Amino acid sequence: MPSLFVIVAAWVIALLWLWRTIVALRNLPYLPDLLREPETNLSGTKPYISVIVPARNEERAIEQTLRSLLAQQDVSLEIIAVNDRSKDATGDIMERVAANAGNVRVLHIETLPPGWMGKTHAMAVAARQASAPWLLFTDGDVVFGEDCLRRALSYAEREADHLVLFPTLICKDFGERMMLSAIQVLTFLTWRPWKIADAKSRESIGVGAFNLVRREAYDAIGGFEALPLEVLEDLRFGFLTKQQKLRQRFVFGRDLIRIHWAEGAFGIVRNLTKNIFAVFRFNPPMLLGACVALAVFCFMPLLALGGPWPARISFLVVVACAFAMYRNLSRRSNGIRAAYVATFPVAVCLVLYALVRSMAVTLVRGGVVWRGTFYPLAELRKQAQPLR
Repeated sequence: MPSLFVIVAAWVIALLWLWRTIVALRNLPYLPDLLREPETNLSGTKPYISVIVPARNEERAIEQTLRSLLAQQDVSLEIIAVNDRSKDATGDIMERVAANAGNVRVLHIETLPPGWMGKTHAMAVAARQASAPWLLFTDGDVVFGEDCLRRALSYAEREADHLVLFPTLICKDFGERMMLSAIQVLTFLTWRPWKIADAKSRESIGVGAFNLVRREAYDAIGGFEALPLEVLEDLRFGFLTKQQKLRQRFVFGRDLIRIHWAEGAFGIVRNLTKNIFAVFRFNPPMLLGACVALAVFCFMPLLALGGPWPARISFLVVVACAFAMYRNLSRRSNGIRAAYVATFPVAVCLVLYALVRSMAVTLVRGGVVWRGTFYPLAELRKQAQPLR
C-alpha cells in the first residue's frame, strides 16, 4: 500500500493537473482562429508578400510546397526558394517550378560561411533580396491551403507585426498520433499561448513552418543576422520580436498549413534528439530537472492506485483532465481521437527518452550536426541566449 507521502503527493499532482487543465480550457477559446476571423479588404488591392522557403535535401516535398504557394488565392506574392547546399534534386526541382512561374526565384547556396547555421544563413540571404512589406519564413515541407495567406494577411494587417500560425500535423500511423497528441497536450498544459498578445507578458512564440512578419519589424530585431548560430532560430526570433514590444499573435487555423513532421514514433524521437537539448540552452541540470518534473507530473498519481479509494480518485482526476485536453485539441487542431489518451503514459516515456538521448548524444559528440555541418558545443553555449 502506498505511503501517506505518496498519497498526498499524488493528490497535489492531481490538483495541479486540474488547475492547469481548467486554465487551458478556459483560455484556449480566446485564441483567434483564422477560419472564423472576418476578412477585411486590404486597401482595395491584393496584398504583397515575400515567401522565403529555405530547403536542404527536400526533394520529396519541395515541389508540393512551392505549388501550394503558387495556388494561393487573392494574394500577390514573390517566392524566394533557397537551395541550401542540397545533395539531392532539391535545386533542380526548384528550377523546374520557377521556369513555369514568373514569381518564383531560386537562390543556390554552395558554401556556408563560418559562424552560421545553414537555415539562418539561407533565410538571411533571401530576406536581403525580398521586396515586399511582409515576409513569410516557412519550411520546404509545408503544404498551404489555398486561402491561407489571404486569411493570415487580412488578420495580420489589423492585429500583428509578427503572426504565427499553428500547423496542422499530418499523422500517418498510430505511433505518430500517439506521440504528437501527447506532446501537444503537454505543451498547452505548461505554456500559456493566450498571453502572447499581452505586451506585459514574457510569453512569446516562433514556429519555423509559419513566421509572418512585417518588414519593419524584421529589421527592428536585426533580422536573422542577429541569430547566426541559434539552433532554435524560430523561438529566439519570437523572443526578440516580443522583446521589442512589437505586436505578436498566435492563431489557429486547421488545415491552413499542414506538415508531416516525422516518420513514426521513433522518427519523432530522432527529431527531438536533434534540438530539444537546445531548449534548455545545453544545460544538463536544467534538462534533468525538467525530466524529473515531467515524470512526477505524469506518473505520481499511478503510485496511489494501490491505496484506498480516496487515493485512487487522484488518478481518476488526472485521467479526466488528460481526456478533456485530448478532446479539446482534437476539435481545435490535430483531429486525433480523444481515445489516444490511453497511450499517454507510453508517449511520455518516449518523450523522456528523447530528452535524455538528446543531451547524451550532444555531450558525447561535443556538439550538434545540423544540416550536414558540425557545430561545437562550446560555441553553441557561447551563442545561446534566452528563449523566454
